[in-house]
Amino acid sequence: MLAGRYRLVEPIGSGGMGKVWRAHDELLHRTVAVKELTAGLYVAQADREVLHARTQKEARAAARIQHPAVVTVHDVLEHDDRPWIVMEYIDGPSLAEAAKAAGRIEPREAARIGLHVLGALRAAHAVGVLHRDVKPGNVLLAKDGRVLLTDFGIAAIEGDSSITRTGELVGSIDYLAPERVTGGAPDPSSDLWSLGATLYTAVEARSPFRRTSPISSLQAVVNDEPPVPRQSGALGPVITALLRKDPGQRPSAAEAERMLIEAMEGREPKAAQAYVPTRAVSAEERAPARSAEPARPEPAAPAPTTFLPEPPAAPAGRPPGRLKRAAAVALVAALLGGGGVFGVLKYLDGQGEGVQDEGSADKPASAPDRPGTGEDGKGGAVATPPAGFVKVEDPAGFSLFVPAGWKRQMDGNQIDYTPDNGRHLIRIAIDTTPDYPNPYTHLLDMEKQLKERMDYKREVLDQNSFRDTTRAGLWDFSWTEKAPHAGPRRAIEQMYISPDNTEYAVYMSGPANEWSKIRQQFDTVLTGWQPPAKKG
Repeated sequence: MLAGRYRLVEPIGSGGMGKVWRAHDELLHRTVAVKELTAGLYVAQADREVLHARTQKEARAAARIQHPAVVTVHDVLEHDDRPWIVMEYIDGPSLAEAAKAAGRIEPREAARIGLHVLGALRAAHAVGVLHRDVKPGNVLLAKDGRVLLTDFGIAAIEGDSSITRTGELVGSIDYLAPERVTGGAPDPSSDLWSLGATLYTAVEARSPFRRTSPISSLQAVVNDEPPVPRQSGALGPVITALLRKDPGQRPSAAEAERMLIEAMEGREPKAAQAYVPTRAVSAEERAPARSAEPARPEPAAPAPTTFLPEPPAAPAGRPPGRLKRAAAVALVAALLGGGGVFGVLKYLDGQGEGVQDEGSADKPASAPDRPGTGEDGKGGAVATPPAGFVKVEDPAGFSLFVPAGWKRQMDGNQIDYTPDNGRHLIRIAIDTTPDYPNPYTHLLDMEKQLKERMDYKREVLDQNSFRDTTRAGLWDFSWTEKAPHAGPRRAIEQMYISPDNTEYAVYMSGPANEWSKIRQQFDTVLTGWQPPAKKG
């Protein structure tokens, strides 16, 4: 019994700083939650005083906020030489628990949750309070449908800087905004960044920046763009906008609110496209890029992996070598004004081989399924394709999901899957000796060349993480093709370099007016992607 009034019933949660109990208020005859500060039991007196001051601060911070999405603090008391906080009891799981139980949260429901959390943050910011620890575990989902933000234990109150000491970093590592990791002063946009990371975890079923150690997680927060959301639907662009590294380039709370409302209604927020992330270019990348294509290709070259619209002459002083290009070589058809995708590939390869039809995706190769994904056969892809797709085991050794009825075709050493001779296209490129240290540099060089030759428009070009490697890049762009598939088109490519230094490119393109469907199909294709198994 605390303070002769609150009877502890059972523990309902715990963390590094304390434990939360379900308790009964004997005076008002209601169920309450009581937060016990256990961390103070195991630290020096000076640190104990800081922790106790933080607890008092949490209560003051929450008490300043009047909003239905903020857990109400009823009382603060001293017992057993440490403070306890008596709070509103919420009958329901945290967002972290709900996502774990369900596997993931559906995008529209996540947008609804995010809208409530954003409302709580706006109310907090309006009275000078920063939460600083927004994460799935601090978002509570009541059984009556309410969404509440709790645990203002490390909140920063405007005008009060006495609690957090110099050099001390507080908060959950992979939900800390980059400016907080690097020592910058947090502001309301820092809480919005944490909200973006929270929503990403909810819909994608993994934290965007969690790595194998605390240090590598902090490095990822500062240096890495989050993996491209694959399951976020209309919420994806909102998450991307909130996770901008530069606080000044994130949307305001009011803008984020409008975006979340649209995502909750199942509409992709157009305003979010203005927040496509960029990143700093290293000294290596600022150096003049060496050309990826000599005047003449070697006939025996292995499968290439670079988008190139047309092979210019080799730079002076550089000996002829292999022509490096990936799936978007199909764009050359638009530049040459005819001849078709596959004819252009013959022109580039310098080979006379025609298109070879190697069967339908309705009849995939009979090689047995390999469990898991990636080179080590762990995690990621699922063994069973979704409705409307089949899993194919390609003769080249890789496997992937493709829409039913798409046929395998080859021209030279490019591997395509298409139902209509390239109007809709999946292309795979593999290069065992890549010319570039990372795909992002490679993609930048290809983009530069496309800009010089066509009405190219970048949609997204950024470094990302793919299959546990950060040596990866995603490229999404549009253009107008002249022939054979005349009209506006759009394409997307995921490129990455595996641990054995092989570069893979998975590309998909189609009519621009079908982009929404194509983008969803591309996500499914990647879900089933497995590179060739390692030999030996």
